[in-house]
Amino acid sequence: MDLSSLLSPMNITLVVLLIASIFFMRGKVRSDLVAVCALLALVIFEILTPSEALAGFSNSVVIMMIGLFVVGAGIFRTGLAKMISTKILQTAGGNQNKLFIAVMLVTASIGAFVSNTGTVAVMMPIIVSMAASANIDSRRYLMPLAFASSMGMFTLISTPPNLVINNALIEAGYDALSFFSFAPIGFVALSVGIVVLFFLSRLLVKKNDGSSKKKNQGKTLKELAEEYNLSRQSFRIEVRNNSPLIDKTLKELKIATVYDISIIKIIRRTGNSRFRKNYVEEVAGPKSVILKEDVLYCHGEKENIERFVKENNLHLDETDKSFSEFQESGIAEIFVMPNSKLINRTISEIQFREEYNVNVLGIQRQNEYQMHDIKDTKLHSGDALLIQGTWKDLDNLDNRQDELVLVGQPLKEAAKVTLDQKAPIAATIMILMVIAMVFEIVPSVIAIMLAAVLMVITGCLRNVEEAYSSINWESVVLIGAMLPMATAFQNTGVDTLISGGLVSKLGAMGPYALLAGIYFCTSLLTMFISNTATAVLFTPIALQAAIGMGVSPYPFLFAVAVAASMCFASPFSTPPNALVMSAGRYTFMDYIKVGLPLQIIMGFVMIMVLPLIFPF
Repeated sequence: MDLSSLLSPMNITLVVLLIASIFFMRGKVRSDLVAVCALLALVIFEILTPSEALAGFSNSVVIMMIGLFVVGAGIFRTGLAKMISTKILQTAGGNQNKLFIAVMLVTASIGAFVSNTGTVAVMMPIIVSMAASANIDSRRYLMPLAFASSMGMFTLISTPPNLVINNALIEAGYDALSFFSFAPIGFVALSVGIVVLFFLSRLLVKKNDGSSKKKNQGKTLKELAEEYNLSRQSFRIEVRNNSPLIDKTLKELKIATVYDISIIKIIRRTGNSRFRKNYVEEVAGPKSVILKEDVLYCHGEKENIERFVKENNLHLDETDKSFSEFQESGIAEIFVMPNSKLINRTISEIQFREEYNVNVLGIQRQNEYQMHDIKDTKLHSGDALLIQGTWKDLDNLDNRQDELVLVGQPLKEAAKVTLDQKAPIAATIMILMVIAMVFEIVPSVIAIMLAAVLMVITGCLRNVEEAYSSINWESVVLIGAMLPMATAFQNTGVDTLISGGLVSKLGAMGPYALLAGIYFCTSLLTMFISNTATAVLFTPIALQAAIGMGVSPYPFLFAVAVAASMCFASPFSTPPNALVMSAGRYTFMDYIKVGLPLQIIMGFVMIMVLPLIFPF
């Protein structure tokens, strides 16, 4: 055998695929980097043209993934995920086994009518939120979530391979599949999946992962609010139209001096349009002007608050006194350093608001909390100050370590704050996206991109920057770089080699042997290229094999669709597998030890069941 035959395009393609697979399984190099290197190798060896290599990044699947990351972020940010997860938790009654079954059933049910990629993008933030609420490891649920989305193939539109085989049957002159032709297969697949994953998913839970491993990163907003007992001294006051405070600055009014209370922040309506932010949140300062219908968040003793309300024709809102819900501004804790120039000076002398652009709400000294008359209190070394301001101003205090030590990371705390008032909008956007996809009002990729854009312009996400930061680019690059592998297979004749070998070797052994061969070859190839590409590749192979044997093509084509959809042993075989990889902190070997046994068991079950449902 000469060198030219060894370096044939087919052999080079197979070697590149083999080397990439080894790196994927070892997991020491990022999977997206491995995929890009494999793609570049195919271009360098002229197996793919540059345009063919880059086609994957313009594929609708990749664009859908980007949009769905943004939609999922909106669902999480508005607190909608937490609301839904709470309902699931209540249904399961806190039992982790019931919770596991509930997640599988809900995901598979949604996946029957929405693409499995869309299902996972919607459910993933819900599961993460649910796991955090129940203080359990989300790793046990996220991978089964991805797998369940593929198992819910009850309808024709549940996965792309279903549409691929239906189109092939129609073109070959056979009867088209009905909307629920896949329902019996879906019930079998889901039943097998729940039983097998019920046990295998326990392998995903890390024993040392949990609250015991929690690093000292400062107190949460809720912990700070409870520690300083903010709820008892925090009040929400509405400014009536004829209040004497209107059009005056806080400096003019001298509210802190007259009433011994602090105005912490002001909420002001700016309009009622649902397509833009309809309020602003301003951290109160000396130059802040009070306008009619403003909402003032105040801090002080209740009798002082009541006197302030009575004398200025205001309205005290008794239903909301909580400072645990922050959006544009928040609270943090700082400690006074031993060599700080602030020692032995009062809050008034320091002019804390003017110097640091934050309000001081309370002082903790030797486990004693002082929450009023603090402006004349001299600071001591080691004092802890509870401060309030915009998230950015709070974070800027981290640069003043010569005087103060900021506890925690305010910008990370800000990222955790949900915009609960936007939850109905997020729910509406999600429902409209699902309806558009189910009834094919617009192409799925357009429905998802519209939903992503609406999440931003309706304020379900704070800004465009947050939308970009919510995208898991590793998963996007991974799928985009692996999609052209199917083109490489076609260009080099690897697909023809496989089809010819199957028919010649297994055709003489009977239909069951050929069915098994087609199923497991499809299943194996889907580990390395996308399930849609694999279905496109194997559908004509299966169709011709069945016609050649003189048997019904239906069980063979269903085998292709099922095997392509239910590939669990690889993170990049289906978009849902890739979507949960980062969120669950999974490695390639996690998919092997959990997904591979499930994939093999599912294969044997389907080879026995498919001819019973669709006879040869």
